[in-house]
Amino acid sequence: MNDSFRCLLVEAKAGADGPRVPTPEWQSTTAQVQTLAVDQLPPGEVTIQVAFSSLNYKDALAVQGHRGVIKRLPHIPGIDAAGTIVASDCSRFTVGDAVLVTGYDLGQGHWGGWSELIRVPADWVVPLPPALTARQAMALGTAGFTAAQCVLAIRGAGVEPDAGEIVVTGATGGVGSWAVRLLAHLGYQVVAVTGKTEQYAWLQGLGAKRVLNRDQVLGDPQRPMLSAQWAAAVDTVGGNLLNSLLRSVQYGGCVTACGLVAGAELNMTLYPFLLRGVSLCGIASADCPDVRRRDIWDLLANDWQLPDIDDFVTQVRLDELPERVAGILAGQNIGRVVIQL
Repeated sequence: MNDSFRCLLVEAKAGADGPRVPTPEWQSTTAQVQTLAVDQLPPGEVTIQVAFSSLNYKDALAVQGHRGVIKRLPHIPGIDAAGTIVASDCSRFTVGDAVLVTGYDLGQGHWGGWSELIRVPADWVVPLPPALTARQAMALGTAGFTAAQCVLAIRGAGVEPDAGEIVVTGATGGVGSWAVRLLAHLGYQVVAVTGKTEQYAWLQGLGAKRVLNRDQVLGDPQRPMLSAQWAAAVDTVGGNLLNSLLRSVQYGGCVTACGLVAGAELNMTLYPFLLRGVSLCGIASADCPDVRRRDIWDLLANDWQLPDIDDFVTQVRLDELPERVAGILAGQNIGRVVIQL
């Protein structure tokens, strides 16, 4: 193992309060590629040489200094990482093991995957399924893992492919696009929802039977119930869209919620739950238990493995990330971005 490593380090701008989180919601930051000494890594039983990481919305917020995501500066973002163990104090892992880490506190309270080396608690580490490469695992990453949890919840609610259309909001994003692909791969009729009209053909190429503008899904906010349209839904947006989906799902339908970019409030009546037996399933990926986490990765690597995963991503270098961060914050990124370390 080398005695130094490269990373994208987020620091406080000159004159800002770096070591502690200041009072404002956003910190004033800079982000650039730097070389650090290995002894600067945080504590942990396992040290991993990272081959690939990925770009997520939460990572972009970390770069911007969002105090709801990171706790202190300097900081290395990256909630996903895949690579090879180069040092281990845990009997369950040995040097040379191919592994991945997604979620937990990686890239938030703990330095993350935008780094050639990471050091993490052993309980965060998952063996890389043999059927996946490190790059493919990061093409999926937290986004694919979250999408898989949504699909499992829909199946767990008894919604079968012949039940009707499944609507997916925020369909051009990481979670949304993986949800479209997974559901279509499993035989569901997928309706993709996006505000990006120029991406309709791309979404159909992923497997969407229909593509709608978000305004076509929003219903009258004054009505406690809407016409029953959807067998189930994957909502990555929140706010009024989630409200409308819950009021327009068929009897016994399931709505999975895993995002809140359009708002964290849910103002509605109980009628959809009491009259149609609708289920609202919250999807939380960061603290998913280890056994379930491994089972989901096994599904993604085997029974649910999608063809051409490698073609679904844009690959970038560390020094290209600031531009990509600006793009994801502006809603301009499509699909998945992986970082080669």
